[in-house]
Amino acid sequence: MNSEFTIAVHSLVFLAYTPDHMATSEKLACNVATHPARVRKVMGCLRNRGYVVTKEGLGGGYSLDCDPDAVTLAEIYRVMCPGSLKPSWTSGNPEEKCMVAGNMQCVMDRIFADAERHLEAYFEGLTIGDVLRSIRDSQKTKG
Repeated sequence: MNSEFTIAVHSLVFLAYTPDHMATSEKLACNVATHPARVRKVMGCLRNRGYVVTKEGLGGGYSLDCDPDAVTLAEIYRVMCPGSLKPSWTSGNPEEKCMVAGNMQCVMDRIFADAERHLEAYFEGLTIGDVLRSIRDSQKTKG
């Protein structure tokens, strides 16, 4: 999984938290604790998929263009980093005569594919609204 997923979820939750205000990439970057250029890259992707809208110029920025209770983390995961659990390199070599080396790639590919399905299924049960509610609950317990 990459950090773009976390930036996307954080930004969408922040926009859901402040629905009556536009947020600039600088404001989002400050809240996310990253560089504005990284936020702009992620927000561009979210805009292209219809999750946010932008307004140019003074008073402009990003605002949510979706129902936070209808957008699942699985959707955002598929947009930002599908298949990212599987590493780009897996040990072993199918050409090797050794049973372990000769089968490791195939077995690990299946394991990561199964893990990906389980992760997406888990994320299907969580929405941007759920994350915001969890944050509010966490804040209440802080006192």
